[in-house]
Amino acid sequence: MPLTPEIRWIDTPEALDDACAEVAEADVIALDTEFFREKTFHPVPALIQFCVGGAAYLVDPTTVACTDAFRRLLGEGPLKLLHASSEDLEVFNHWAGVAISPLVDTQIAQSLLGEVPAMGYQKLVEFWVGETLPKDETRSNWLIRPLSETQKTYAALDVIYLLSVWQGQRDSLERHGRLAWLEEECRRLVEQTTRDEESDGQWYLRQRQLWRLSPRQIEAYRRLTIWREGEVRRRDLPRGWLASDKLLYGIAERMPENRFELAGVDGMKPPLVKREGDTLLALVREARHVEEGELPTPPWSPMDAGFKKRYKALKKVVTREAEALGVAPEVVLRRRDLEALVSASLQGEPLPMPGGWRGERLAEPLEDALHQISEVS
Repeated sequence: MPLTPEIRWIDTPEALDDACAEVAEADVIALDTEFFREKTFHPVPALIQFCVGGAAYLVDPTTVACTDAFRRLLGEGPLKLLHASSEDLEVFNHWAGVAISPLVDTQIAQSLLGEVPAMGYQKLVEFWVGETLPKDETRSNWLIRPLSETQKTYAALDVIYLLSVWQGQRDSLERHGRLAWLEEECRRLVEQTTRDEESDGQWYLRQRQLWRLSPRQIEAYRRLTIWREGEVRRRDLPRGWLASDKLLYGIAERMPENRFELAGVDGMKPPLVKREGDTLLALVREARHVEEGELPTPPWSPMDAGFKKRYKALKKVVTREAEALGVAPEVVLRRRDLEALVSASLQGEPLPMPGGWRGERLAEPLEDALHQISEVS
């Protein structure tokens, strides 16, 4: 049975600073958050949990702003443990205005140790600690006050067991010589969380159907997504509340010249035409006037025989390496990265080879596989 944790409730700046002083000398601190983002772009923090062993500290961010002492604890000092941390990092970035460092994500750590690339926290605790955690508060409303004792216990358990999990993971990663791999992965994760404007400019590349568009349509889609990303962040709205990727893709595909044509795009609602029509049409018009040589290069069609042949060869390399390491293929290299390699090869562009530990293990066999296909062709 899970233990009954000691809980310290923190709802004043003074109590938060006192807690920071108590844990300041720790080597490792476990962190977690509870938040909502159903009606906002930025996550709304509802609870901040941390633990260094012993008591679990539960911070009420609805009444306590982040203090300088806690900000220092998050941005420097002890190693921070989080599980599946991408959205938690957004919470800390928005609420505390700081990037977590140094960081270990225990879900990423586990992906480097086994064939499950995204193991949940409950299964992770069961695997390393042998405890079965309650799940009854998973969809709880964490913004309601006061929190129930069951909610507090659930929240405390989310950080208390992370310390034991990490002990087992760290020892195993050291035995396998993969601790440096984890550090590399977690540094990249923190960097990705803090690159807002740069990531806005790359958002359009997530579109799986980009290859169906012409270069000028791709430029329109790129400009539309950059605008949308900036606006939802500024207005604090979910992306779909302003304009979904599907709708923006439809606009780029149609390249409308007036409000009548814009209104005919599949999924376009009259209120959006009224509010944002001029802006959307201006972005499309800008794309129409970009010089040919400045337009983006469309990705190669995945339906093309040459694409399929190269993708299959590279996938074979990745699968072989994954089997040798005992991890899932997507941990070794994502599909998106494989497709980028294939497109670059077909277009005669420099190959975007992975860096770090992936590059050390994969660069040569990936290049060899593409070279062999080129010789045959």
